[in-house]
Amino acid sequence: MIYLVEDDDSIRELVAYTLQNTGFEALGFSCGSDFWAAVKQRLPSLALLDIMLPGEDGLAILKRLRGSPGTAKLPVMMLTAKGTEFDRVLGLDLGADDYLPKPFGMMEMVARVKNLLRRSGAGESKNEYNIEGLSVSVPKHAASIDGEEISLTLKEFDLLVYLMSNAGIVLTRDQILSSVWDYDFGGETRTVDVHIRTLRSKLGGLGGLIQTVRGVGYRIGGAR
Repeated sequence: MIYLVEDDDSIRELVAYTLQNTGFEALGFSCGSDFWAAVKQRLPSLALLDIMLPGEDGLAILKRLRGSPGTAKLPVMMLTAKGTEFDRVLGLDLGADDYLPKPFGMMEMVARVKNLLRRSGAGESKNEYNIEGLSVSVPKHAASIDGEEISLTLKEFDLLVYLMSNAGIVLTRDQILSSVWDYDFGGETRTVDVHIRTLRSKLGGLGGLIQTVRGVGYRIGGAR
């Protein structure tokens, strides 16, 4: 997951769209407060920060990231219209990993993102997930609660992995169908509801981790 903080709507939407269409998950935010709220729900693999932002600017966000143990090593690229050497050096001194001045080409941005993820190792697929004692190992194809393995069908396991790999994010039924069942389905979505119900049952006391967001879909983790 890549987070972008950019107050210019057109730039934010274009960058997020480009990243999503080149194989990345990406979310855009117009201000620092929205970014921090998302970080509490899910830590990204990379942050793209504009310097000039309303309220808390990009350099202040960078400084906070580097000052917190949980985000100190998070890869950060600065995207900014400022091109002076002072701003560039200050950003790098504060711990930015890369610096891309505006205007920039989308393909150059994607190449720099891939390079930064490769250098940091953040682009590697995650294969282990854990939320409140519920653990999933993709290589072992195993799920457990507090170390005790639970028996899941193939689709229940795939569904659980998809939910946990997107912890804190509300997923629509269509998104779940497309990702877990490998097809787009614009009509009946009851198959998702049935699998969610059986999965909750098998998770026992932790079944409540899977939340229904009325009128939208489901998520695991986040506020309850």
